[in-house]
Amino acid sequence: MIGVDEVGRGSLAGPLLVVATRQTGELPDGLTDSKLLTRVQRETIFEPLTSNFQFGEGWVKAVEIDRLGLTGAQKLGLKRALRSLKVNYQDEIIMDGPINYFSRRYKRIQCLIDADLKVPIVSAASIYAKVLRDRFMIELGKRHPRYGFESHVGYATPEHLQALDRFGALKRIHRQLFEPIYRLYELELWQN
Repeated sequence: MIGVDEVGRGSLAGPLLVVATRQTGELPDGLTDSKLLTRVQRETIFEPLTSNFQFGEGWVKAVEIDRLGLTGAQKLGLKRALRSLKVNYQDEIIMDGPINYFSRRYKRIQCLIDADLKVPIVSAASIYAKVLRDRFMIELGKRHPRYGFESHVGYATPEHLQALDRFGALKRIHRQLFEPIYRLYELELWQN
């Protein structure tokens, strides 16, 4: 069985990451939806995850999200994650979410709302994805310290919106399709 989840869908900045996972060892304690865990709890669970699961990652850059839209970007991320994990068409796949975009290609894919909470293998994908993307955004914050990426990891917090108003949006990092960014784009408040 393959578990799939994504992180970064609603973010104003940074990539979308879709992760597919296959269990190869024991289930670590504490698996649940990554959103219910603190950053420290997720990091603590991360090492046992990497020892007991195989992971495939599907990174989708902000510019790809702008070009494809969120649904297209999620499809691309899923395709990349499944390919990275070397999933075959016979594998049973459980994915967090309400809509099955891949039923024609993968006959055994099932979408389940709150799968990241209800199905441990999807919880593993959720935690792994969240840790990796958060680490990516923390590194991005070091390169662009005025934006506070290390604290809000790209989401629309008051701190992030204030930085956007003050400094403008970053090309190739902020997503042009999202309203707060689109508004800046119209005003030509872009940083290189």
